[in-house]
Amino acid sequence: MKFVTNLSLAFASAGFMVLAATAEAKAINLTFDSQIGEPGFGPGQLFVPQGVAKSNADGNIYVSNGRGFDPGAGFIPTVGNRVDVFSPDGTYLRAIGTGVQGKGAGIDEPGDLKFDPISGNLYVADVFNSEIDVYNPENGEFVTSFGSFSGQGPGDLFFGPGGIDFDKQGNLHVTDFSADVIKVYGRDGELVKTYGGLGNALGQFDGPAGLAISQNTGNIYINDQFNNRIQVLDSETNPLFAFGSKGIAPGQFSEPIGIGVDEFDNIYVADSQNSRVQVFDKDGNFLSVFGGPVENPGPPGPGELPFSTNPADLEPGKFNWSGGLSYNDSKVYVGDFFTGRVQVLNVNRNEDSKKVPEPATLLGLGVFALGGVATKMRKNKQQSA
Repeated sequence: MKFVTNLSLAFASAGFMVLAATAEAKAINLTFDSQIGEPGFGPGQLFVPQGVAKSNADGNIYVSNGRGFDPGAGFIPTVGNRVDVFSPDGTYLRAIGTGVQGKGAGIDEPGDLKFDPISGNLYVADVFNSEIDVYNPENGEFVTSFGSFSGQGPGDLFFGPGGIDFDKQGNLHVTDFSADVIKVYGRDGELVKTYGGLGNALGQFDGPAGLAISQNTGNIYINDQFNNRIQVLDSETNPLFAFGSKGIAPGQFSEPIGIGVDEFDNIYVADSQNSRVQVFDKDGNFLSVFGGPVENPGPPGPGELPFSTNPADLEPGKFNWSGGLSYNDSKVYVGDFFTGRVQVLNVNRNEDSKKVPEPATLLGLGVFALGGVATKMRKNKQQSA
């Protein structure tokens, strides 16, 4: 495990930790650019945004909009369960998919999204239907589905297919969250390889979540969610190293979910329950952090809206569990689970990073309050020694 920080730490009263940036020592920082979507149940509104992907073909932004609970209408599985499409400026365009339970029938809880670099088709991790769904993004037509993944285990909040990405051969790597393995599917949708297993040694996982593959080296970056670390494997799936540990300090995590890698192999991590995004270099050295939690973070309670209606929670840089994450063309797109929006962040490198001071990040009592929620939602299974 390793991380290197260039931050000075100052601890204040009432359990607050302030991270003071030393921008001159950093190669990268993040600043808020814009917001896509807004909380709600109507067209173009989001209530559980998860995976995010930008199309290189048309520049549009595709957002997984998962199941929602509308207290006024009761639980309706077909509310959401679609991929919403927005123009580059955030204008809502249309939706892809419908909420249908059953393999090959539609989408039931969309997770991570990726575009096939060969066909251009959109691949959707369909959690409750335990499969990968493929759509033509131009007309929204269903193409095919394939795969099979583990179901919900005791205490699981997330399960089934998690992070997905394509390697240089066009194979699709998919994290199987409950089985603690990664499955590799070929161009025909057939399973060609499985790697990983439950544990905390290198190459083992406890709740593998987001996954990203470097187009430079082929290295594979995986959020090992319940081990609170990032694992790096080579293109042949051999483990190289891991970094991170549980906590709120720079370089530490509280169940990281989304992950992306840029053209320089810098690593962007959605540190979910810490409600922030952290940036690391290719060796796992800490570079910078952006964001902080809303006043009362965490999932909604029974009968509550799946998103906050407090305007203060929609301020730039505030997150209520940073979830799905993708990098594209010097921007980071972050699905904000419980505020019904996607935050778009600018990546400022080198000289630019010195000109734009990084906002101080406050991790206060709200983060500490997540402990009870995290314990309840943690997977109920024996950790390997």
